[in-house]
Amino acid sequence: MREIIILGSTGSIGTQAIEVCQNNGYKVTGLAAGSNIKLLEKQARQLNPLYVACSDQNAANELKIKLKDTSIKVLSGPDGVCELATIKGDTVLNAIVGIAGLRPTLAAVNAGKNVALANKETLVAGGDIVKKAVAENKVSLLPVDSEHSAIFQSLQGVPNGSISKILLTASGGPFYAKKAKDLENVTKNEALKHPNWSMGAKITIDSATLMNKGLEVIEAVHLFQIKPDDIEVLVHRQSIVHSAIELTDGAVIAQLGTPDMKLPIQYALTYPNRAGLCGKRLSLTDIGTLTFEKPDTKTFRCLPVCINAIKEGGLKPAAANGANEQAVKLFLEGKIKFLQIAELVEAATIAQPTVKGYSLTDVLEADRSAREYVLKNM
Repeated sequence: MREIIILGSTGSIGTQAIEVCQNNGYKVTGLAAGSNIKLLEKQARQLNPLYVACSDQNAANELKIKLKDTSIKVLSGPDGVCELATIKGDTVLNAIVGIAGLRPTLAAVNAGKNVALANKETLVAGGDIVKKAVAENKVSLLPVDSEHSAIFQSLQGVPNGSISKILLTASGGPFYAKKAKDLENVTKNEALKHPNWSMGAKITIDSATLMNKGLEVIEAVHLFQIKPDDIEVLVHRQSIVHSAIELTDGAVIAQLGTPDMKLPIQYALTYPNRAGLCGKRLSLTDIGTLTFEKPDTKTFRCLPVCINAIKEGGLKPAAANGANEQAVKLFLEGKIKFLQIAELVEAATIAQPTVKGYSLTDVLEADRSAREYVLKNM
């Protein structure tokens, strides 16, 4: 029986991960969330883990009272989430949103845990230090994002050095084919209407700006040891081809499936094995047509900003991510317009000094300064 720790258990990925664990008979030993204690309490009573953690101190205090009739230990604050990532368990599934997921990932890796990674910001902001820790601790870092899982699955059995290009697919989001003039006054509700996927607010806005795809380019560079110029982004409206690889001989291998996160979650937890999975199966005859187009990088500036950031390297990706997290928060609060997200992300990334090596402290400082830049220039 595998023992799993789920960080971000009350979000979309976390709740589906719990279903996957239950379907496979895995024991969930730890759960962590932010402030949704109503759902976290329900999950805790259902799964009876050893520990739960709330990054929000006040929520943790309230949850301790609610769970006082159980043997479950409640940890609090960001340090409590990091501690939870080191407890008894084989694999930590990290589905925390944003830069907050970086420290727990490092804590899990340094504790000798394998990590199933749905928190792309871990590698976007701290890719070099995370990869070093993974190598030193001889653990696995397995992708959960549907695109990176697709690439990982396509690479199975492929000899080292045989990949020439990654084909990274994007749905195009709710504003596909729109131009900048069409997006000047779009509302939060319009931006949150994703055509294919049901996700949290932040990642849905990132999909609308194509920032999500930019972050995935950076993540792919770190996961698959490939140059940014060897990653081609394709707009694929149907979200059926989750991504593909092109090999040195010209062969293209892709992973296809319905727009459902349970498969990549399960593959990361069962790897290298495959297990049965309930749900709708892909019918290519029902789909009929699959289309692919180049992204509009003039309208959706976040994508080229991210690509330039990883080409320059250092702390540029961390700054791009931090600026975006702050700008998306402001947009969701109605304080800036949609197009300002890309403008602020680009400016904050340019403002970040270029460096070669960096530490965790440097990453967190770049994140802080990028957020401050956005707040000062909104």
